Amino acid sequence: MPIPIILDCDPGHDDAIAIMLALASPEVELVAVTAVSGNAPLHHTRANAIRVLDHLGRPDIPVAAGADRPLVQDPFAPGDTHGPSGMDGPELPPPSRQPVPAHAIDLIAELALDRPLTLVATGPLTNVALFLARHPGAAAALQRIVFMGGAIGLGNVTPAAEFNIWADPDAARRVCISGVHVTMVGLDVTHQALVTREQNDHLRSRGRAGRLTAELVDYYARSHPGMPGTPIHDAVAVAQVVNPDLLTVEHCHVDVDCGSLSRGRTLVDRFHVTGLDPNVHVATAIDRGFTSWMTERIASLG
Repeated sequence: MPIPIILDCDPGHDDAIAIMLALASPEVELVAVTAVSGNAPLHHTRANAIRVLDHLGRPDIPVAAGADRPLVQDPFAPGDTHGPSGMDGPELPPPSRQPVPAHAIDLIAELALDRPLTLVATGPLTNVALFLARHPGAAAALQRIVFMGGAIGLGNVTPAAEFNIWADPDAARRVCISGVHVTMVGLDVTHQALVTREQNDHLRSRGRAGRLTAELVDYYARSHPGMPGTPIHDAVAVAQVVNPDLLTVEHCHVDVDCGSLSRGRTLVDRFHVTGLDPNVHVATAIDRGFTSWMTERIASLG
């Protein structure tokens, strides 16, 4: 039976690709998409999620809007990595529908109590932290949480912090210390998941999903000029659910710095020097064939 998943995201070029990978993978069933503020303001991220589902002919998948600001810190202005809309580049029409009336965390709770659910988060963890606090019974019913964010090493927004964690470190800390089965897929791994120009050109001729992915990568590649390919961060978190053998995972104690100097840094005790119990399964390596596997999956959508 497919694993039911909810994708909590802030689309986002790589979030859009994560949605497509989920839809292309028979091992999982995408039962809903929830949107959070992050790569762009909430009114853009919820619209972008619907636009991607529209493009793929999936009006049956509900989209719910969630948090429009971080838990504690002041709202921030998104950078220009993804453009003003959060998903510049491809020419997609406006969304054909509105999000469902329910708040994202209430939709997650309803679905988590109905079936064994995995929550995959590829944006700031604000919605996830709110869900854990507001719906502890539904949170206990989750199979697990997999999030893209953080790093064992250094960050991409500050020397210490990766964007999704930097955007709401207080929420990320609550998730890591929640006691739920949590898996972290960080920059150390996603920077190895590079789509090459040749792979992208091959995708361009492989149907609606392939062409959309190629256009997303074209735009996103502008932010990675010194790399031999374009990292597709968020799809790696989906892949960890679809095919766990693609990633090497270690059980470590993880905390998040919520102070001022290194705010947003994920403190991964990989060598168990603190003596604290492991609380997060941390991805440390990825199969070299990942992007070939991913692009063929997405191309299969036609």
